[in-house]
Amino acid sequence: MDPLSSSDLNQPDSFAPAGADALPTPPADASAAQASTADTTFAPRTDLSSLTARTQAVRQEISRIIVGQADLLELLLTALLADGHVLLEGVPGVAKTLTAKLLARTLAVPFSRIQFTPDLMPADVLGTSIFRPAQGDFEFRPGPIFASVVLIDEINRGPAKTQSALVEVIEERTVTQDVQAHRMSSPFVVLATQNPIEQEGTYRLPEAQLDRFLFKLNVGYPTLAEEVQILQGHHSGFGSLALEQVQAVLSAQDLAALRQQVGQQRVEANVLEYIAKIVGQTRAHKALYLGASPRASLALLNGAKALAALRGRDFVTPEDVQFLAAPVLRHRIMLTPEREMEGGTPDEVVKQIVQSVEVPR
Repeated sequence: MDPLSSSDLNQPDSFAPAGADALPTPPADASAAQASTADTTFAPRTDLSSLTARTQAVRQEISRIIVGQADLLELLLTALLADGHVLLEGVPGVAKTLTAKLLARTLAVPFSRIQFTPDLMPADVLGTSIFRPAQGDFEFRPGPIFASVVLIDEINRGPAKTQSALVEVIEERTVTQDVQAHRMSSPFVVLATQNPIEQEGTYRLPEAQLDRFLFKLNVGYPTLAEEVQILQGHHSGFGSLALEQVQAVLSAQDLAALRQQVGQQRVEANVLEYIAKIVGQTRAHKALYLGASPRASLALLNGAKALAALRGRDFVTPEDVQFLAAPVLRHRIMLTPEREMEGGTPDEVVKQIVQSVEVPR
């Protein structure tokens, strides 16, 4: 369902009747008033020019180093505007960590990186309380999780105890230590990378933790042309371009204003029903052992609003929902053992569900 263009919207509702030349001409003031009313009727409710310019600046900064990955970058920006966390999965060497670091560098906010290892403890991430002999009390020392953009590298190499400690901070944006809650600053975005589960020394993340990520993005290999471009750039010295040359183009206040605009996006009732039907079908599909919860519906709605704004529209279309169905649902559903033995994947099931639900018109 393609949205109407501005030229379509400005077409007259009816043709002039025969003999219109003989009719009296309305006063100029009346014509001007009618034109003003028409402009008001069809003008976009939200001016997205600033959002478009700022997000384009982010794309340009990242593209100075990253070759290709246009869809990945669009989805990362979508998650950023939707105030959601992202899980990046792919084999080593496909620039998962580099892309996350570059995105963080385009934001003028505090950044930290945590390398997960099998011996990492919750206090190494969240922080710990230190006894102060002079004062006779304990002082909380925040850990590296207390930053606006947090890159967790190889998240699925951490032990279960540390994974469980992340659930509260990712979902509720708080860390509870010694019965005291410490609120995270805004914005707070977690960009986590993980290797495929078949890799040596990796562990499957708990379902409750996976559900806290807005998107799970699969980072694949570059195309032949993109890999040739990477080699050419590296051979000519472009590959040694320092990350420090990537400039920050968004402040915390800028991002908050853009997110406010995203929240004003128009969503028709039939599109809301479309989202609910897609998520509801995951709970009844014969190939799925576990379906998606209402949190998935909210993630699909918020993501679609951000994607529509990113693409220059102040309203959500079913195509936005379809585009985000796999990133939102692939980590929130579980295949039956029979379907796994047949070689099925969550993306295939999501595609079947989207195709089976009637698209609103």
